Parts: sequence; structure tokens; C-alpha cells
Amino acid sequence: MAILKVIEVLSNSKKGWEDAAQNAVTHASRSIKNIKSCYVNEQTCVVDDGKITEYRVNCKITFEVK
Repeated sequence: MAILKVIEVLSNSKKGWEDAAQNAVTHASRSIKNIKSCYVNEQTCVVDDGKITEYRVNCKITFEVK
């Protein structure tokens, strides 16, 4: 039986939502090992003068506790 833990991470990107999710996983993996999944819970963006300037995601990252 595996013990899993879930943390919530907010991340952003100038490129897109996929890049924002990757940034969340990359940053979390610096201090957390055994990441198993990333669930994008919410997507938002910042709009300035009719253009999207920043993409934001709220992710739930699941990892195995050893």
C-alpha cells in the first residue's frame, strides 16, 4: 500500500496554461520527490488592453510518501 499526499500549488506563465502547469511541477520537484500526478484544478488569465498577458493555474500535485 502506498501513502500519497496532495499539495496545492499556484503557478503562472507568459506562454500558456501548459507551461504554467509545467512550472508548478518543476518548482515543486526541487523539494518534493516521487511526484505522481498534477491535476489542474482551475485556470485563469490576466488580460491587459484586450490581450492575454499571463496564464495562471491552480494545481493539485500528488506525490508518494516513502
